[in-house]
Amino acid sequence: MTGHIAIIGTGSGAFAAAIKAVDEGARVTIIEGSDVIGGTCVNVGCVPSKIMIRGAHIAHLQSQHAFEGIALNQPGINRVAMVKQQQARVEALRHAKYESILESNPGINLLRGWARFENRNTLIVTRADGSEKPVTADRILIASGARPAIPDIQGLKDTPYWTSTEALVAEQLPEHLVVIGASVVALELAQAFLRLGSKVTILARSVFLSKEDPAVGEGLVKVFEEEGARVLLHTLPDSVTHDGKQFILATEAGEVHGDRLLVATGRQANTGQLNLDKAGIATHSNGAIIVDNHMRTSVEHIYAAGDCTDQPQYVYVAAAAGTRAAINMTGGDASLDLTAMPAVVFTEPAVATAGLTEQQASDQGIETESRTLDLENVPRALANFDTRGFIKLVTDKNSGRLIGAQILAADAGEIIQTAVLAIRNNMTVAGLAGQLFPYLTMVEGLKLCAQTFSKDVNALSCCAG
Repeated sequence: MTGHIAIIGTGSGAFAAAIKAVDEGARVTIIEGSDVIGGTCVNVGCVPSKIMIRGAHIAHLQSQHAFEGIALNQPGINRVAMVKQQQARVEALRHAKYESILESNPGINLLRGWARFENRNTLIVTRADGSEKPVTADRILIASGARPAIPDIQGLKDTPYWTSTEALVAEQLPEHLVVIGASVVALELAQAFLRLGSKVTILARSVFLSKEDPAVGEGLVKVFEEEGARVLLHTLPDSVTHDGKQFILATEAGEVHGDRLLVATGRQANTGQLNLDKAGIATHSNGAIIVDNHMRTSVEHIYAAGDCTDQPQYVYVAAAAGTRAAINMTGGDASLDLTAMPAVVFTEPAVATAGLTEQQASDQGIETESRTLDLENVPRALANFDTRGFIKLVTDKNSGRLIGAQILAADAGEIIQTAVLAIRNNMTVAGLAGQLFPYLTMVEGLKLCAQTFSKDVNALSCCAG
């Protein structure tokens, strides 16, 4: 089963699907209405944000570090130069990972324009000149991505607020940045601007990273406040105004003023203009497309992948979903298992998680046993003079099997995949504790935390196995 596959979108999920479908013998039309291809990650998401965060990290080390004998210096920040370098890398990666693939793969045809459903097998693509082209396909993949979700706050829509898209390419640093939001994007960018020299105030509807283990958010609040941020938990503005120079946010804690406002309160699926009802495609109330673990929608031959669905909004999830959707659209059978999905928040210290929290396990009726290891017990953290954070492991109490990991630590993102592999392979904490880990690495903290289920690690010698 091959035939013609139409794909809406050109992000990671779309391209992963297109490449795999062509490999399986299908003819692919990929449809994009934006001026550039590549989707969120390479253009306005992961890539530019991590470049900005890395630059802010370098600036922070110049002015604040723990090593005696090395002079502290106030960094000179040239934001214009930073953005120029950042966007050059964005363009290079977009060409290498997207544009060059189109150039070298004749089986993928790019059609410019905005797609909408006419019926279950036909899309209407509206081009820039207003003309319309019907596209009929044997199977269709929706990979239209998502956009920043804007909360319904009185007056907000009439102000020149930023989303992450504008913030990442801003060539002038705010004097005082106010951030509405306390999830991944909000916290990553808030800390970056703080370290580049802006005063920062964060308004959180509830707590930091509310879906994670409470200790994670509590630890990050402490870090942000120590670095100079003002954090207002359980606070949302009743109204927002702009007087031409300043934003004024009315809150229960009083007025909050800033010269720039970043709204980072999540992302919303790009499905509103697709006429999904004409194809009978089911969605949640927020517009996210409902899919099963084979990426099938409520319509047998229509699939969806990435941020436009109800799956977690991570680029690697989108790519994995796109590949599996292509396999299924070309006669194969592939499912996506997210039970041990890793997730990383690129703050410093970083947050990395996999599997279940204690609460999530309890909600599933699993009796748990957990241990938390403060980083004062991790030799590499001591050598780095940075013991902020912890490693927490969650087990099924009956079997001892590792079912979750939550980490707040420098390089947490480099640690978590070891926990993912342990969870995926049904490893017990005793089994994890018995593995060889290289000394003076942060990942050794996983072994040490696993050992705390049966030992007092304070009583162990260096590198004790």
